[in-house]
Amino acid sequence: MDFYFQRQYRGPLKAVILDWAGTTVDYGSFAPVAVFLKLFEKEGVQISADDVRSGMGLMKKDHLRTILSRPIVAQTWRETHHGADAQASDINRLFEQFVPMQLASVRDYAEPIPGLLGSIEDLRERGMKIGSTTGYIQSMMAELGPEAARNGYTPDSIVCPDEVPAGRPFPWMCYENAARLGVYPMQAMLKVGDSLPDIEEGLNAGMWSVGLALTGNLLGLVESEVKALPPAQLDAERERITTTLYQAGAHLVIDGIWDLPRAVVEIGRRLAAGERP
Repeated sequence: MDFYFQRQYRGPLKAVILDWAGTTVDYGSFAPVAVFLKLFEKEGVQISADDVRSGMGLMKKDHLRTILSRPIVAQTWRETHHGADAQASDINRLFEQFVPMQLASVRDYAEPIPGLLGSIEDLRERGMKIGSTTGYIQSMMAELGPEAARNGYTPDSIVCPDEVPAGRPFPWMCYENAARLGVYPMQAMLKVGDSLPDIEEGLNAGMWSVGLALTGNLLGLVESEVKALPPAQLDAERERITTTLYQAGAHLVIDGIWDLPRAVVEIGRRLAAGERP
């Protein structure tokens, strides 16, 4: 009889890789929404917040492509551009306009989501390192990162999509975080985010992936609006989003970053029991 042997990691979780907007700051993930709406309005193309949110989590040029690929947006674009579809030159031109518009406002969305600082303190007490990935390019994080630091949040590593071959859903930002943090194997790392590209990014990197149901793009409400929802409606929204995240492959879904220590304990238990992401 033939046998083969396979190494299997059963140690503790060593690091978490956190998303930014909708996960750690910017409750409801609003920073890009207003900018994209204004950008398309300048083009004479009316789009909705749902159109913008369709690409949330992606590198912002990929986000732009996703918006333009939506049938209703593509149709509206043709109606206002003499029947022509958006070309690569249009995407490049729009992105060049988008960047300074986002730079001008991104610092206004650096308020930590409630529970973030306490969760980070808990993880550091466990000896874990904190990395991050984002759809923002380096120039945008050069504005957002220092402002978040003034508010008390400073991860050990920030990796942007223009530092690696491609952004989400590719795993390269997670791998770069692992290298910078000096952490391996990937099974010892936990990816946390509020969007479907976040979940896919973590899975593609061979990491555990945890989704957030109430603070991010899939609900798209500020904290006061979430608290004002009738309990039955809040439960229904939570169930809808939780199901969506699990269907995307999330290993665990929590309400918000305040529940992250609980998620670390649960994933750690599953890891010790021999499960693999």
